[in-house]
Amino acid sequence: MKKETTSSRLQQIMIERNLRQVDILKRVLPYCEKLGVKMNKSDISQYVAGKTKPSQDKLVVLGKALDVSESWLMGLDVSKERAPSSDDNLRSDYLYELPTQKKSNGILIPVLGRVAAGLPIEAIENIIDYEEITQEMAMSGEFFGLKIKGDSMEPRICDGDVVIVRKQDDADAGNIVIALVNGQDATCKRLNKYSSGIGLQSLNPKYEPMMFTKQDINDIPVKILGKVVELRGKL
Repeated sequence: MKKETTSSRLQQIMIERNLRQVDILKRVLPYCEKLGVKMNKSDISQYVAGKTKPSQDKLVVLGKALDVSESWLMGLDVSKERAPSSDDNLRSDYLYELPTQKKSNGILIPVLGRVAAGLPIEAIENIIDYEEITQEMAMSGEFFGLKIKGDSMEPRICDGDVVIVRKQDDADAGNIVIALVNGQDATCKRLNKYSSGIGLQSLNPKYEPMMFTKQDINDIPVKILGKVVELRGKL
């Protein structure tokens, strides 16, 4: 009897084995080449998010690459273990050894490449990866990750780092926030508050603060999307 979905099973594997979407892609590429199946990062993202389901040939590739039963991966109430075959022993520079790690009870949240006006934060075309947060953190609100672009928040937050953001439409002075200005891509800045309005300040001193009056906040507009609660630096 079917109890779960391919999406939930992929998320389970990602947590158990400390995998990112890019790690799954690296695992499947050799099997794709051998079996003549096309699969890309967007496919993986949509499967994990539950937006689409893998076709049978792609399900086979995922099962082989992740060393799990295709039936289990479909969400069926069967054993996770797969019957060994010659293809399952395939190795190449794309593959990692499976890490041994304790099971985690964490929650996966989407990491976005961009956030813009008119697009839901969870829009699938914006999701580039997933990060894990604790259940305790997840119970305190709604969260998403955002990949930082540029050097405006250096030296503390660097280009390519991921910040974990709790969704909220306001924050205290001094907090690092994600703000949307004039409908453009979201920006990460320190929030300053004044009687006349707010300032969005970069940590990098070469950038001037962005100042907005109360009228600007309504007219431009300027919108706080969330508060940065954690930094996940990338090597």
